[in-house]
Amino acid sequence: MIEAALGARVLDFSASLNPAPPAIPHDLPWDYLTSYPDDNYTVLRETISGIFGRPVGEIALGNGSIEILRIFCAAVFSPGDRYVTFEPTFGEYELSAALAGAGRGGNGPVRVTFLCNPNNPTGTLLPREEVLSVLDRCREEGGILFLDEAFIDLSDDPSQSLADLDDPHLFVLRSLTKSFAVPGIRFGFGFGDPSLVQRLEILRPPWSVNAFAERIALEAFRHTTELDRSRRVIRKEREWIIVNLRPFSIHITPSQANFLLLTFPYDVAGLCKKLLGQGILVRDCHSFGLPNSIRIAVRTRDENERLIEAFSACLH
Repeated sequence: MIEAALGARVLDFSASLNPAPPAIPHDLPWDYLTSYPDDNYTVLRETISGIFGRPVGEIALGNGSIEILRIFCAAVFSPGDRYVTFEPTFGEYELSAALAGAGRGGNGPVRVTFLCNPNNPTGTLLPREEVLSVLDRCREEGGILFLDEAFIDLSDDPSQSLADLDDPHLFVLRSLTKSFAVPGIRFGFGFGDPSLVQRLEILRPPWSVNAFAERIALEAFRHTTELDRSRRVIRKEREWIIVNLRPFSIHITPSQANFLLLTFPYDVAGLCKKLLGQGILVRDCHSFGLPNSIRIAVRTRDENERLIEAFSACLH
């Protein structure tokens, strides 16, 4: 819950976080704050290696998944390189590529293909076989598949992940903070070819993962098996929301993630303002090129009931 501009309490349905995260300890010994972190993050990398079965040299770390995306683009692109995305999708791919001098599509070879699975904002989860076919095309063209799996731990079937696959044409981005609802710590990680990960390490600012984030991440990784319960809650609440939205004139994109894309027969700017007046903040999807759509997170039952009440007040 956040504070609105006028001081009212607002439920934030715009941030797609785990509504039922595993409880993790978060006490931080004082000596964590009086010493620099290990810039190699040896214990953290070894922990991730043990969970995912990837060598330490194939693990990239960063101050949130956005930092990893930015340094990946800086490491891979040269001015004039081309990239492709599957629209609609996360706008940071375009911005990060542009900052590195790359352009969308066009003629010539594609250096990077950006694929978000499950996709943001639709919640569509592609089967592993379909993602592998995209990787095959990238390999044939000599490019790289940047596979963003930030939400896959909260999807209906996380086994569709390619995080276990060692391929020089694949980089897999993951996020811990969404799964454990701790975006404030800013921690992301990924898997790629050792030579690429080494370039990312050169570009990553020293100590970019602070001691508090490192400590929380280590604790969270010890509780990853508890995400099964989170997924069950998300599926149940997502279906409850869908059933209770059916009386309204809304197209609901089928989702396998912890959020829903809702499309209306008009521009949603006014609706977003009305919902905010009811104490509900949603994601206006103009930034995704979807002016008639909003994205809503799946939250707890009490909070989802408030969402439906707000829709009733705004749409009737």
